[in-house]
Amino acid sequence: MAESVQGYLDAHRDTYNQEFLELLRIPSVSTTPEHAGDVRRGAEWVMERLKKAGVPEVELIETAGHPVVFGTWHAAPGKPTILVYGHYDVQPADPLNLWKSPAFEPTMRDGRIYARGSADMKSNLVTLIQAVEALAAVHGAPPVNLTFFWEGEEEIGSPHAREAIEANNDRLKADAVLSCDGGMEGPNTASLNVSLKGMTGLQIDLRTSSTDLHSGMYGATVPNALQAMAKLAYSFHDADGRVAIEGFYDDVVELSPEERAELAAHPQSEAELLEEAGVSAAWGEPGYSAKERQGARPTIDFNGIWGGFQGEGTKTVTPAEAHLKVTSRLVPNQDPAKISELIKKHALAHAPAGATVTFSNVEHGAPAYTVPRDNPLQATAERVLTEQYGSKPVIERSGGSVPITATFKAVLGLDTVTIGFGLPGSNVHAPNEWFREEDLDRARTVYAAYLSAF
Repeated sequence: MAESVQGYLDAHRDTYNQEFLELLRIPSVSTTPEHAGDVRRGAEWVMERLKKAGVPEVELIETAGHPVVFGTWHAAPGKPTILVYGHYDVQPADPLNLWKSPAFEPTMRDGRIYARGSADMKSNLVTLIQAVEALAAVHGAPPVNLTFFWEGEEEIGSPHAREAIEANNDRLKADAVLSCDGGMEGPNTASLNVSLKGMTGLQIDLRTSSTDLHSGMYGATVPNALQAMAKLAYSFHDADGRVAIEGFYDDVVELSPEERAELAAHPQSEAELLEEAGVSAAWGEPGYSAKERQGARPTIDFNGIWGGFQGEGTKTVTPAEAHLKVTSRLVPNQDPAKISELIKKHALAHAPAGATVTFSNVEHGAPAYTVPRDNPLQATAERVLTEQYGSKPVIERSGGSVPITATFKAVLGLDTVTIGFGLPGSNVHAPNEWFREEDLDRARTVYAAYLSAF
């Protein structure tokens, strides 16, 4: 990368950092209807920032939900076309009382910027656009052809992204996708993700009577919905932590010895992983390391369970209903629809006597995605990260999901390379999410270097 590009980035550092704070102040929470206006405001901010960077064609693609920010800058004949992907929406800030400073008022503490969306992933979005601006300012245009696809529904599973992609198939033709939705292994250690889990989920609703009942009169006489749900929830795993749903593992492809060796060489020990999570003991499917379970084995998780009286004090009722939110992270070759049906079948078969089970909030789900290791854009990312960090990047298999990666492959035939800069322990999706200020500089430099490498 030419030194003048770095000089441009350095000269605009303060302005660029303030832009990041400006975007963080927009509560673009896609999961709740009351923030729909804020999500659109976030989309409009991104659209205007692309225009400011010099992107000649920018528009909002409307969907049945939140809009996609679309842009093209194709001014490099003979060079690859890269479809840049990311999202401007964020998770809710709840529980608000656990934040040390307001979630949407970015606050600097000890070199970290605390705000919802700081690590996931407004930092990556803003710095990528700024890197493009710097390249264009120095060279007149970016060194590769760029198409931008910033969505506002990633945090709710990208329900309308496929429709937008199919409707704009011709305009999204590219050589590969660069996803900015990712992170690094550590402050001075790069990582390169080769796999993302798929996901599906639903809510189990259980009822035992027509109304809550007096616990003294009925507590020893009729089924208690909370007790029934607890028993049902327990049935999803065996005593060792293996998923007990019949057929759950049928389509799972086992890791090769080489893949297991690659994960075993990961620099983060199990003890460090537990410390990062703030827990005292590991749990999960036996026969696999924590890293293998995290990135390469399918899981069933409970995300919420409730029912009965939940206020302060005591209310002596036998609850009539209880609810359980279940998600499953999937590995390659597992079909989200099939797993969803297996979850339902298990719940119906294991519902305790006197309990009626129904389902709601059933997610469409998305399959897992693995990038081919010989993909040339992936190889370029490995080379650039090695140059920038001084050592080869750690190969990661993410336990998280970016549903749209599988959609890009299915609809456009495109593989996805992921480069992002959030760090482990940055409280993504949790209170007090943070991003290091100095990593804004690194992100801009690395993105500029990657786009220049072609």
